[in-house]
Amino acid sequence: MYAIYINGTPLYLTTSNDPALPTPGAEEGTFVMRYPGKTKFLVNYVDMLEKTDKHTAVWLHHSDLERLRADFFSLFKLVEAAGGLVFNDRDEVLLIFRRGSWDLPKGKIDAGESREAAAVREVQEETGLQMLERGALLHTTYHTYRNRKDRRVLKPTYWYRMTTTERHLVPQTEEDIERAEWMTLEKFFEKKRVVYKNILDVLNSVD
Repeated sequence: MYAIYINGTPLYLTTSNDPALPTPGAEEGTFVMRYPGKTKFLVNYVDMLEKTDKHTAVWLHHSDLERLRADFFSLFKLVEAAGGLVFNDRDEVLLIFRRGSWDLPKGKIDAGESREAAAVREVQEETGLQMLERGALLHTTYHTYRNRKDRRVLKPTYWYRMTTTERHLVPQTEEDIERAEWMTLEKFFEKKRVVYKNILDVLNSVD
């Protein structure tokens, strides 16, 4: 399954036999549709979600998930990014506050750079940490936006679990990062916070 956030609303691409697939009409604000094989069908749902955030979710399914994925991705320019979910020796998570929302350090993968190297570099640049141990790929998120030429962009972000013994943080203010903080996940979820839904997916993926 692929969960792609468009204007804050998840659009799920999945197989027609996925047991998680909701029953059509069972959930208010949720669309469940079989992909008929024409990309114009996909464009209609992308347009709808770009124009409003009143829907709960859209589920699109097909017997061939890879065909559905390839057709959907073909509508966008692909810009890959990588980042990290960093833990210290107190089992606290590194979180940043940027542009009015809680976030995790991440950024665009440079030409010729591996996903793993980009993830470490971005965490170092955005938080000041240098001594990082990168672990396995934890999660991959997808969201869309429009670039300056009004072209649709799909950004897959590859999230790696990382650890460090450092605690001193230096937020990269030139990237609009106002704060960088260590916080347990329990403390983070104690109160309602402004946070992107794809970031919540990463935080909730922790075992």
